[in-house]
Amino acid sequence: MLGVIASLGFDITFHGVRGSTPCHGNDVMRYGGNTSCVSVDVPGHQPIMFDLGTGARYFGADWPADVPFSGTCLLSHLHWDHIQGLPFFTPVLRSGGRLHLHTPAQADGMSVADVVDRMLCPPLFPISVDDLPGDVLFTEHGDDEFELGEVQVMSRLIPHLGNTLGFRLSWGGASVAYLSDHQQPGVDVYEATEGARQLGQGVDLMIHDSQYTRPEFEQKFHWGHCTIEYAVWLALECKVRTLALYHHDPTHDDDQLDQLVAQANEQAGDQLTVIGAREGLTLHLGQ
Repeated sequence: MLGVIASLGFDITFHGVRGSTPCHGNDVMRYGGNTSCVSVDVPGHQPIMFDLGTGARYFGADWPADVPFSGTCLLSHLHWDHIQGLPFFTPVLRSGGRLHLHTPAQADGMSVADVVDRMLCPPLFPISVDDLPGDVLFTEHGDDEFELGEVQVMSRLIPHLGNTLGFRLSWGGASVAYLSDHQQPGVDVYEATEGARQLGQGVDLMIHDSQYTRPEFEQKFHWGHCTIEYAVWLALECKVRTLALYHHDPTHDDDQLDQLVAQANEQAGDQLTVIGAREGLTLHLGQ
């Protein structure tokens, strides 16, 4: 029976697709304005999430109140736009909820639990993580491989500002890579670390940073992100099937994102399908 289930693959749902800060308004309604959060629904497994931006509140709000939550978040890094949904994640606002965060180890040796405690505490926030009714657990990683049930997970440190992980999930013959914040080496520089290539090689879906246009990147080349052209280049290098442009800049409205996705598909030609990640979109990977 497991073999039959495995052949069906799994679902990826986007709950927040913006970088840096949430945004709202009629001009961003189609793609959405919440920050990074993606859920992975693998049949027979506990929920898996990528990141805990403000989109996490919407994923958590849909969890049935009478079903205790036990799940995992693969946290790319500790910038605000990737963790600010934690204290608003409904399942850990209830007794019995359990969220296990797999995070990058910090370069200064401080534990991630201590870093989060410093960020979520008075006077910056009214309560601490320990005040949440549910349990939040932390496991730190670098370049690792581990399992979540039968799901194979690869983590690799990738260039950004501060220790940052990209992830690759594989199950039932399907695979997804998540590189939400990824520093392009320089303007018009197309190189990638071995770790980034390992994450993306041959995956069905790559979810990748695409925050800047080239003119924007010229001004912010040291801010830890990349151009849309770089995301397409890496996906082509890795022979990815589908690229989801992600971590959209909050200044990019729906019409501009439509144009950028169209331009990316022109660059990709017939070797790659490029889509723009948007809130509420669910993609099925596998058969």
